[in-house]
Amino acid sequence: MRIVKLVIALLFVGVGMTMAQAKKGTTLLTAKISTPTAKCEQCKERIERYLLREEGVASSKVDFRKGITTVKYYSDRTNIENVKTAIANLGYDADNVTANEEAYARLPKNCKKPEDGGHLDPKKH
Repeated sequence: MRIVKLVIALLFVGVGMTMAQAKKGTTLLTAKISTPTAKCEQCKERIERYLLREEGVASSKVDFRKGITTVKYYSDRTNIENVKTAIANLGYDADNVTANEEAYARLPKNCKKPEDGGHLDPKKH
């Protein structure tokens, strides 16, 4: 009976140490991603709402006037390339990742590039 209790106690200690180490590996990182094709408040809201559903993303803030999206994410759950791909899958360019063509085609006309009929002036959105 004593051996069983000892094994159980060691098991709990092992699990506790593993969980503590996992928490140490969790780092909240901040990255700035160039999002030059996000040009208006609709684009901003669309990207921020979408990124909140992404695994590991804690927060995001799109500054469409500067063409920069600031993202805070947990390094043990995702990485910057996954975040850029998520933005591209929504239809927007993200640093070196080009927007997904099908997603871009589904964006409202006013959220598209000027050469595709979109507007540069965010007040027109």
